[in-house]
Amino acid sequence: MSITSPIEHLTREERRAAAADRFLSSLELLVQRHRALALHSEHVDLHVELIAAEVAHELSVTRSALQRYPQLP
Repeated sequence: MSITSPIEHLTREERRAAAADRFLSSLELLVQRHRALALHSEHVDLHVELIAAEVAHELSVTRSALQRYPQLP
C-alpha cells in the first residue's frame, strides 16, 4: 500500500493555482503577524529585516513550485 499526497492527483494548472494560493495565504499571515509585532516600536528595524527575509523565502518557495509545473502554451 503506497501513501500518496493529495497534490499528486492535481492537474498542472491546479498545482500552479495551489502554489499561488499558498503564497498569498502565507503573505497574508505574515502581514497579520507583523502588524501585531509593530506595536513594539523599539524593534522596528528588526521587524523590517524579518519581513524582508520572510517575503524572500515565500517568493523562492513559490517560484520553485511554479517552475516544477510550467504553464503550457
